Amino acid sequence: MPAAARQITPADLIPDADYALQRRERRAALLPIKRLRRIELGPVCTVIFESYDTMLFQVQEMLLTERGGAEQIPDELAAYNPLIPQGSELVATVMFEIDDPVRREATLARLGGVEDHFFIQVGDTRAAAAPEGDVERTREDGKTSSVHFLRFPLSADQIARFRDPATQILVGCDHEAYSHLAGLTPATRAELTKDFA
Repeated sequence: MPAAARQITPADLIPDADYALQRRERRAALLPIKRLRRIELGPVCTVIFESYDTMLFQVQEMLLTERGGAEQIPDELAAYNPLIPQGSELVATVMFEIDDPVRREATLARLGGVEDHFFIQVGDTRAAAAPEGDVERTREDGKTSSVHFLRFPLSADQIARFRDPATQILVGCDHEAYSHLAGLTPATRAELTKDFA
């Protein structure tokens, strides 16, 4: 399937009973891929690059756990298909993970607008993240959400350089209250280049 046409359809889904029998094996097969797609960015932020496979797993999980049947399928596809990269981009779920509720509230209150400060550095160029427009993630009082969905559109030149092992690739955030960079390992880069196929 061409990258620009990757979408989960009802035909891609298996019945809940069959999925329940395959769930453990599917999770085990996906776990090494998910590890490669998970980047720790600073002390409390995780960037998880999504794919067709991660979203298909998520849809199947939602259908199994919520048991909404055929009526639930359109809602799940509408929620998760937008998180599948379409050939010239990377798509990520960004989570601020802070267990202590008091510290979490204080940290998120300082991070208003953080969703506009993520980027991928490809050599000497940056691809700025575009937040998904489904919901405003920063409230009027300046507090941001602990979860963000970001799209990183890359130019053809950036994609070519991303594939070049000699080019340094970084994921970063330049918000004044949360400025961090993380380099991608060769294995993670190889995994993420599949999103450009």
